[in-house]
Amino acid sequence: MHDSPAPAAAPQDPKPPLEESEPLSHALKQRHLTMLGLGGVIGAGLFVGSGAGISVAGPGIVLSYLIAGTLAMLVMRMLGEMSAAMPASGSFSVHAERAIGRWAGFSVGWLYWMLLVVVLAVEATAAAQIAHGWVGSVPQWTWVLIFMVFFTGANLAAVRNFGEFEFWFALLKVVAIVLFLVLGALAILGLLPDTDPVGLTNLTGQGGFLPNGWEGVVSGVLAVVFAFGGLEVVTIAAAESADPARSVARAVRSAVWRILFFYVGSMLVIVTVLPWTAQKAGLSPYVTVLDSIGVPSAGQIMNIVVFVALLSALNANLYGSSRMIFSLAERGEAPKSLLQVSGGGVPRLAVLASVAFGFVSVLLNLKWPDSVFKYLLNSVGAVLLFVWALIAVSQLRLRRQFERRAPERLVLKMWGFPWLTWAALAAIAAVVGLMLNDAEARPQLLWSTGATAAVMAVAGLREWRARRRHNAR
Repeated sequence: MHDSPAPAAAPQDPKPPLEESEPLSHALKQRHLTMLGLGGVIGAGLFVGSGAGISVAGPGIVLSYLIAGTLAMLVMRMLGEMSAAMPASGSFSVHAERAIGRWAGFSVGWLYWMLLVVVLAVEATAAAQIAHGWVGSVPQWTWVLIFMVFFTGANLAAVRNFGEFEFWFALLKVVAIVLFLVLGALAILGLLPDTDPVGLTNLTGQGGFLPNGWEGVVSGVLAVVFAFGGLEVVTIAAAESADPARSVARAVRSAVWRILFFYVGSMLVIVTVLPWTAQKAGLSPYVTVLDSIGVPSAGQIMNIVVFVALLSALNANLYGSSRMIFSLAERGEAPKSLLQVSGGGVPRLAVLASVAFGFVSVLLNLKWPDSVFKYLLNSVGAVLLFVWALIAVSQLRLRRQFERRAPERLVLKMWGFPWLTWAALAAIAAVVGLMLNDAEARPQLLWSTGATAAVMAVAGLREWRARRRHNAR
């Protein structure tokens, strides 16, 4: 990392659109961004991880997803407003720098990069485990290598490759959820062969709708809120479309309600078709429901969907991390050597730097999954909350600046400003408080807080050194 060439400055009014100076490709199409917005947050956390939430909240998991999904929806809207008005490959890192200061842009940019390259290892390893189950003669580490090399090559070749892969990956996930919702609705109504109407029995039996009370709903929120991570990538990708402002506005508008519908709708079907106590630990609740209504090979079908979801997340995280570190380099917050761009507009050294750290993370995950890698994952596990909080604070400040200086850029506006922005900040603070009071979540929060403090300390030191050099002139 290089020191800042100039001292920290107070937040300034918005400058001309950043996409004019971006040397990256503009090959992403509207359909890429629209599907990325829809599929970006539909991952293995929903298909598999939702079982953990059901086990603690029962049918109340519907409320847990409604609360967590509403928060994610507000964050996506705020991010969409700023990205439509000020498109940039660094997205919220650039927004934080403009709204709060260089230390904020530096901190959130590097923390988000660390989050993506570490989580990338989890996705690569999980996808390799599924592939190894299908083809046991190929070692798990070989599958990891194949995935990493393949997606590195795809990201190095051209940005449209990323767009095409994500389009089809996201389309498969969306189709899978829609089919699940249709089959579930038919099962509830008793319209499938050999089925009787279910009614609301499973919502009110087995301890009622809230078998563990509101405490269970709260625990469910903690179990599912991080499944909404990934919504940020669509605003990073928008900077590489032909018309960034309009593209991101359309993508956010089309995605925000549908994502909430997919998540909440899925959970409602799951806890209505079967008693919540019928869910088995470690088994996808989607598989349990499909098995119960007689869908053949339900387990293998969901394995394929989860496999695709993991590869989609791996691809998106590699793309997002490379663009974030490229943006940091553009602003003097990362080595300038990362600014090298191919003739096709791909920041190749930024891609290689991100995948290199991703390879290290994978090796740590394969070698020490319960020690070294666990600590590394914990150190970034709750960083998403810090990112969302900075997005909200940045939107509060930039919205006022745009209203004064460039209201025509506000093609997408945050609802109920500023009250819903403040409500989102309060909700984020509440999640942090809940994590502090939860024995299982507390270590992750503390490790992530430590990592955040360390990065912010580096940012503060750089600011101090820059001011000192400036005053010495």
